Amino acid sequence: MNLSTNLNYGFIAVLVASFLWGTTGTVASFAPDLSPLTIGAAAMGGGGLLQALLARKNIRQCFMAIQYNIKIILIGALSVGIYPLAFYSSMYYAGITIGTVVTIGAAPLFSAILEMLFDKKPLSISWLISFIFGITGVIFLSLGESHEAALPQELITDNKLLGILLGLLAALTYALYSWIAKKLIDRGIDSKASLGIIFGLGAIILLPTLFFTGTNLFTESINVIVVGYMMLIPMFLGYVLFGYGLKKVPTSQAVTLTLFEPFVAALLAMTLVGEQLAMIGWVGMIFIFICLIILSKSN
Repeated sequence: MNLSTNLNYGFIAVLVASFLWGTTGTVASFAPDLSPLTIGAAAMGGGGLLQALLARKNIRQCFMAIQYNIKIILIGALSVGIYPLAFYSSMYYAGITIGTVVTIGAAPLFSAILEMLFDKKPLSISWLISFIFGITGVIFLSLGESHEAALPQELITDNKLLGILLGLLAALTYALYSWIAKKLIDRGIDSKASLGIIFGLGAIILLPTLFFTGTNLFTESINVIVVGYMMLIPMFLGYVLFGYGLKKVPTSQAVTLTLFEPFVAALLAMTLVGEQLAMIGWVGMIFIFICLIILSKSN
């Protein structure tokens, strides 16, 4: 199998993962009584445990290499624990649109910076052009959507600066655990083991927070169904696919590809939830599509 085919498989795997992540907003709307913090902690924490269980044999086989890389693994696990709490808190303080744009828009840039600083990888012109189209598309798409209804109005505060800072923290931690997973894979650790150990340890950080945020998790069956879907499909299967993609494509490119997530979220919100999209949102969707085309051509 040639290098180009491997890259294309990795490209497709990350796109499918992004599609699955893009379903989370629509699915979460069916459980409006659950706070975003509860959904984030339960879904990513539960998904992390499943990743660790799936990879237990791979983790045992790579145990010596894992011990050797334990410092960056712990940093990755801490990043997994911080990411959903920072992301959903960003939406709490700044609103869904700003929180989403800051997090999803800044993550590819942080990934590129990590690769430049630690891997000595220069930015390609094609990546830079695709990033400009992608982030512009996400901003336009967010301006054209009416997502604020997805978060109860009483939960939105006026502290937008704190929300933006938390969004940047979420973007950094997302880029960081993605880069660390890629680094472990490049060092010969199996992708299942790499994601399994990082997300398994991250789950140990996340799941205890449910004692404070998830008091109503089991009050209605729909809450369990929603969290079960989020745990099994986007957070478990999605990250299995993302881990496979990281074997094939650079971190900065993989994270940039996840700009497809808001594209999917907008389509589902319009078709299933009945949200409307202004003209500027349609322009944003076209820009994201151009971003993906440029990245696919650079593979």
